[in-house]
Amino acid sequence: MPWKVDAVEVQRLEAVKLVATKAISVAELARRFQVSRKTVYKWVQRFHVEGDAGLADRSRRPGGSPSRTDDALERRVLEVRETHPAWGGRKIRAVLAREGLCPPAPSTITEILRRHGKLGERAGQPRAFQRFERDTPNELWQMDFKGHFAMRDGGRCHPLTVLDDHSRYSVGLVACGNERGETVRESLVHIFRRCGMPSQMLMDNGSPWGNDRESPWTPLTVWLLKLGVRVSHGRPYHPQTQGKDERFHRTLKAELLSGREFRNLTDCQSRFDPWRDVYNFQRPHEALGMRVPADRYRPSSQSYREEPEPWPKAPDDEARKVQYGGRVAFRGQTWHVSKAFHGETVFLRPTRADGVWEVWFGPQCLGRLDQREMSNRRVTCRRE
Repeated sequence: MPWKVDAVEVQRLEAVKLVATKAISVAELARRFQVSRKTVYKWVQRFHVEGDAGLADRSRRPGGSPSRTDDALERRVLEVRETHPAWGGRKIRAVLAREGLCPPAPSTITEILRRHGKLGERAGQPRAFQRFERDTPNELWQMDFKGHFAMRDGGRCHPLTVLDDHSRYSVGLVACGNERGETVRESLVHIFRRCGMPSQMLMDNGSPWGNDRESPWTPLTVWLLKLGVRVSHGRPYHPQTQGKDERFHRTLKAELLSGREFRNLTDCQSRFDPWRDVYNFQRPHEALGMRVPADRYRPSSQSYREEPEPWPKAPDDEARKVQYGGRVAFRGQTWHVSKAFHGETVFLRPTRADGVWEVWFGPQCLGRLDQREMSNRRVTCRRE
């Protein structure tokens, strides 16, 4: 049976005295005390040098730690963490490397943070998603509203987020007082003037950029098409389609919104702007190989134009003006396109199939109408 902790020194002293009598061999003594012969010899040596004090338990901590992180470097780790409380070992290591330091491994930085009480419990394994990205900046922007929150003046802030798919660069983070199409349009004009025009924008199916599965078009998306921006909508009830913007929302919440109060929209925007600058130019991004979004982003070469030129008509196109209710008359039949296009001109383009026409507006095919389907007079929606 193992010894009791409070009797350890007494037992060791007894063993040392029995060795001195030479009445029992060291091997037998070690067997009876349930230790090795080496341990018995160690007790004897310590007793001869230090007396009774040599038999007390000693710390097993090594006398030196040659691989321990330098104190100055450890302080810098804690300083970065203090400035950015949501950043972990990988991001902090990337920051230190950019400063010309020789940083330890991310796991070492994580342990430094944990040793100083800067981390909570270990999180579970993250969910794995298949990643995709466009090849160049401004090829696709993702747009959505972050969940709104209350402000001290009684209103609510609706953060509008616009993210470049290739670089994860935040081209826009706007504190909006509502989610109406006019508000989004005004915000996008400022973004377009600063960053130029994207080729395509991805958004979900909710207001103000979505309507329903059969006709997802709204005045806002019609305006984007007139500017030459193709519009695509994510799969219904499938937010992973806009995974980069959803991940941006998590970061925004963790690093800026959680646990803070905002007075009004002006206060929100005054804090959004410097945080967006940190996100774009300082915060390392794991999906970018720990580079920052600004390393991969370049403003669009296509400038914003208040009055875009009319879209050119192809030789075989037939132009039709959309009437009240979103209907067009074509070859003796009335077809429903979408009421969002009321007053606009669409182009009907023949396909190889007899009686089947594509309906185009600006850079985008809205869908098809099939003259052979007499029971359905709706233009079949085509999703990008």
